[in-house]
Amino acid sequence: MMEPPVSHGATSPRVTVTPLDRPSKDPIGLLPADVTGLPPTIWSSSNEDTLVTLLMAERIEMLPAIQEFVKVLILAEADPPLNASPSGRLFLARVDKLLDLGAIEPAKALIEQAEPDTAALFRRWFDVALLTGTENDACDVMGQKPSIAPTYSARIFCLARNGDWSTAALTLNTHRVLGDITQSEEMLLTRFLDPEIFEGEPPLDPPARISPLMFRMHEAIGEGLITADLPLAFSHADLRPTVGWKSQIEAAERLARHGAVSENVLQDFYTAHTPAASGGVWDRARAVQRFDRAVTNQDADAIALTLPAAWAAMKQARTEIQFSKLYTQALQDTELSGDARSIAITVGLLSPNYEEVAINAETTSYDPFLIALARGRPQEVRVTSPTALAIQAAFNGAQPPAVLQTLVDDGKLGEALLRTTAIFNHGYAGDFRSLTDALSLMRTVGLEDVARRAALQLMILERAT
Repeated sequence: MMEPPVSHGATSPRVTVTPLDRPSKDPIGLLPADVTGLPPTIWSSSNEDTLVTLLMAERIEMLPAIQEFVKVLILAEADPPLNASPSGRLFLARVDKLLDLGAIEPAKALIEQAEPDTAALFRRWFDVALLTGTENDACDVMGQKPSIAPTYSARIFCLARNGDWSTAALTLNTHRVLGDITQSEEMLLTRFLDPEIFEGEPPLDPPARISPLMFRMHEAIGEGLITADLPLAFSHADLRPTVGWKSQIEAAERLARHGAVSENVLQDFYTAHTPAASGGVWDRARAVQRFDRAVTNQDADAIALTLPAAWAAMKQARTEIQFSKLYTQALQDTELSGDARSIAITVGLLSPNYEEVAINAETTSYDPFLIALARGRPQEVRVTSPTALAIQAAFNGAQPPAVLQTLVDDGKLGEALLRTTAIFNHGYAGDFRSLTDALSLMRTVGLEDVARRAALQLMILERAT
């Protein structure tokens, strides 16, 4: 299963005005059926309202395998649902869920594939542009088609960004008089347009609800906001080169643990500079750098020595999956023993090559249940823990619940899968019957890889539910 694609390049998409009775954008996706393994009919027999409700109810905190699969569902090319509205409510929900998950590059690519030719789509495209520092493209489009501006504040901001400060000030004053702009928006826009007259004044109180536009304007007037407490997508703003290294690493870690940036992006930030302090993020960067040097030098002794600290750092940051993608092959190619060998197997079982790693580890003393699970045969090992027993049942012939199987039989596969991911999350929280039900449905519809990876992650990763 491929990772969700990203947008390439900074070229503005073609924006046109289309009639209200235009075809729905719901069929648009980035992953064709031969990539996802899912039929194009996953949505076509389900009601649009039901799908939108299920999709928006998906949790942000999920195991990586489940989260990755939800993104695949979102990005799949598929026929529209029943009663699909011309506004493309399911398409908008797909974009919104990607933004909730911090996946702004796939969201941007999806919007641009559809063309942001409506106010609703343009607003989302503009938000993404603000968080990635590419708002000039969106402002250029807004300058050509002012009517597509999502808010008056956005229009004023872009007039200023395009160098038309006098028109921006006039527009602000006009809409202030008309009552189209709130007092807090007026205060922020006024400082943005003429910051010099407010020198020495106390900073503005941060608004209770932060939009990407407010975030960027606060930054522009020298009153930047901390992203750690904001929705996940805002963390992308801290990846820009104008941000300090510590904040960059922390943002990359937040995004990586949700699969919103690749393992290579995370690695680049960890290794960008030499840590000048100790504790927290600096210790993690130092541990990764020492281990990475050992791997680069193919020094088995150094790898064995530095691996425990690097792995502990990744567990602390909850970025184990990214680490496994980066280093599984190198660890499998290195002769290790003792604790280092055990860690290497654990890392490998969290990688896409989990089955190959399990085959190579069958003669070791590593947990036989995890080895059997990676091979798809967990029922062959005696276990006693409730979680392991629930997983065993799913791989030992347990049938999916009738309500899910009926949805599949009725051609409502996408709806069944959205319900299944929600059920899995209940199982993840300790409802063991739900865990069996979800894994059984996945295996029944051919999602064996998703089922195994989710079960392995559930057993290995230390996650609060």
